[in-house]
Amino acid sequence: MATNLVSLVMQFLTPDMVGRIATTLGFDRNKVQSAIGGAVPALLAAFNDVAAQPGGAQKLADAARLQTGSLGNLGHALTAGEPSSLIDKGSQLLSLLVSGQNQNALIGAIAKFTGLGQGASGSLLGMLAPIVMGTIGKHQSAAGALDANGMANLFASQKDNIAAALPSGFGSLLSGTGLLNSLGDAARTATARGSEATRAATSAARAVGETSQRVASRAAASSNWLYWLVPLAAAAALLLYFAVRPTEQVVQQGMNQAQNLAVGGIDVGKQISSSIASARTTLDGVSDVTSAQAALPKLQEVTAQIAKTGGEVGELTAEQRKAVAAVINPLMPAVNQVCDKVLAIPGVAEVLKPSVDSLKARLIALTT
Repeated sequence: MATNLVSLVMQFLTPDMVGRIATTLGFDRNKVQSAIGGAVPALLAAFNDVAAQPGGAQKLADAARLQTGSLGNLGHALTAGEPSSLIDKGSQLLSLLVSGQNQNALIGAIAKFTGLGQGASGSLLGMLAPIVMGTIGKHQSAAGALDANGMANLFASQKDNIAAALPSGFGSLLSGTGLLNSLGDAARTATARGSEATRAATSAARAVGETSQRVASRAAASSNWLYWLVPLAAAAALLLYFAVRPTEQVVQQGMNQAQNLAVGGIDVGKQISSSIASARTTLDGVSDVTSAQAALPKLQEVTAQIAKTGGEVGELTAEQRKAVAAVINPLMPAVNQVCDKVLAIPGVAEVLKPSVDSLKARLIALTT
């Protein structure tokens, strides 16, 4: 079965654990979820850099071996309100594996990308480092490959997955540090994608700024507030369009990859595309308990369809299954984010959490 380290770590970071981390850091849950979406692949990129150095794979194997048996305790430390001990141990672990310069680069990139600040970003890395290494250790132990060779081979196989999971624009913040060099062409592609998104957003922001200046001048000369409100709203919509478009392009590219994966005349790729689109539309429409109750049957229907698709995916060739995983894996951070956003709405978790958890589990199952 294909392995994706980013997905394995994200599976361990349940919505409840993310909420605990957010409480510990004192920041909004959605902001912390976004930070985790960048920090996890960034940590894996740093560890991949370690694996590429002489003796680095052995260092990683030793660290992972120490964390394997304590992975359950890491979750308990978060959920039981003992995060300070986890942060301290995680920071020590990170210092053993990653140079101080690279640690500072990671912290700075996360702080700039999310707005958490240097202190909170450092604490977040301290909490995540043992979780990432524990997940790796558990996986390698099960595979009987928790040694230097196994670790080197594992990271060599994960370059594309790690690079693909870096949020748009985040790779650019690390591009001058050398942390992404070991990812090769995959990192350069991710960085180029982020640079394109940044240029588009900058261009849109400039257009909005110019439009706003014209609107302000007209507003000063007019007492009719509708006269300037309409063009201002249009300018805001323009900015939103350009800011969201890169993400939509990634989604569409993933959907295109899923086409022509047929089993017994059934287009599995089309089913996957349709299910993910339906799930996103359904969750985006939830704003309170009433809309959550209305969305529940549709969400259950989508989950059932994904479960059915899982059986059909089992009949695909190994290469076709890789294509399915390549579609879903890059989308999982976004899926997790929208799920967490919906579940954070007061009263909604009581209605949708079981179905949301089932939906995410079904999607993850399709990648493995």
